[in-house]
Amino acid sequence: MLLDDLRDALLRYAPSDEREATFRTRMLELADAANPFSRTSFHPGHFTASAFVLSKEHDRLLLVFHRKLVRWLQPGGHIELGDASVAAAAQREVEEETGVLGRKDALDGLFDIDVHEIPARPGEPAHEHFDLRVLLVASEDDVTASDEVEAVKWVNVADIGSLATDESVLRAVRKLRAAPWSRPPR
Repeated sequence: MLLDDLRDALLRYAPSDEREATFRTRMLELADAANPFSRTSFHPGHFTASAFVLSKEHDRLLLVFHRKLVRWLQPGGHIELGDASVAAAAQREVEEETGVLGRKDALDGLFDIDVHEIPARPGEPAHEHFDLRVLLVASEDDVTASDEVEAVKWVNVADIGSLATDESVLRAVRKLRAAPWSRPPR
């Protein structure tokens, strides 16, 4: 069921550029591999799910400071076999890392996709995360950093470029700014 949801989401996703088209092709290939969700699948890697969470006013983005990668990123993590869908996995990760509840999907389907390298650690070789990203709108502003992250904060979308983050987050912000559905209702 989860694998079917993943394949369907990828097939419905319209890549925004050639790089994302390549990511989608690689993700569809990984979906046919043995154990594509397993944290111990390192060649080339495994699927993860994350969420770009907008504030109710659509002017701030929820970010977590990732200890291992030492940068501000969207909340997310490994997909578990008990997750009903990619969106459910992303929502679970948001709740676990930030305590934010009461989210709703801002759009149907994936918002962004990314394949990025994870550096080697003791007992784990370098590998790739095939990240499936959804867009959510929070119904509350209260956050609580879990033990999984160093810090959590709401950041004005206009200020994200001043943080230690990565190009995939900046790409998502550009998509947010260009999308008319992401602006708050008047």
